[in-house]
This record gives sequence, structure tokens and C-alpha cells, in this order.
Amino acid sequence: MKTHESAENYLETILILSQRQAAVRSIDIVNELGFSKPSVSVAMKNLRNHGFITMDSSGFITLTEEGREIADMIYERHRLLSRWLIHLGVDETIAVEDACRIEHVISPESFQAIKQHVLTHQDE
Repeated sequence: MKTHESAENYLETILILSQRQAAVRSIDIVNELGFSKPSVSVAMKNLRNHGFITMDSSGFITLTEEGREIADMIYERHRLLSRWLIHLGVDETIAVEDACRIEHVISPESFQAIKQHVLTHQDE
């Protein structure tokens, strides 16, 4: 399913937060991204309605299988593209910002080609 960049960013953030802490709530996303509580609340409702997350009665957020697949894909792209750009000599701050934009628009074919190249030449 085609997702919007904002949804992908929220899913990636939920994944990252879930790796850092036992449970993720909307307030954690507010604090991580610096967005308003109402904006995050609307986004969580949309993600829930599209089947990307579940939220229990205590407000704890869990990625569904489909949400996890998207989050994993975006996070893999982010990590690999950031490392690759830094390796090429791009300043780390700029590399991370650029990777964050590229990760949403790059085709699966182009990403796989870059990934293969990076993995083949990682010791160079």
C-alpha cells in the first residue's frame, strides 16, 4: 500500500521509540518529534484507521505487521543512506537530513542497487 511521507515518519518514529523503551505512547511521539499533542493524536487516529498501529486502553501504541513492515523499510533506508552519504564525505548533520528526505522517494530498485553497492564496497 502507498503511504504518505508523514505516515512513514510516524511509523519510523514509533519503531525507533519501541527499540529504546518498553512502551510507546502518543506523548513520547510528541516529545520525540516536537509536534503538538493534537497533531499527533490525529496522526495516530489515521494510522489506526489504516491498520498500521493498534492502541490499547492505556494508550500504548503497537505497530501492526503492515505498519512494522513499512517502518522497517523506511528505517533501513534511513540508516543505510545516512551511512553512505557520510562515507562519501557529506557532513553528518546534512547526511542525516538528506537521507530523511531521500528515504521516502527513492524507488525500491534504486535503493536495492545502492544497498548492493554499499555492501559490496563497504571496506573500501
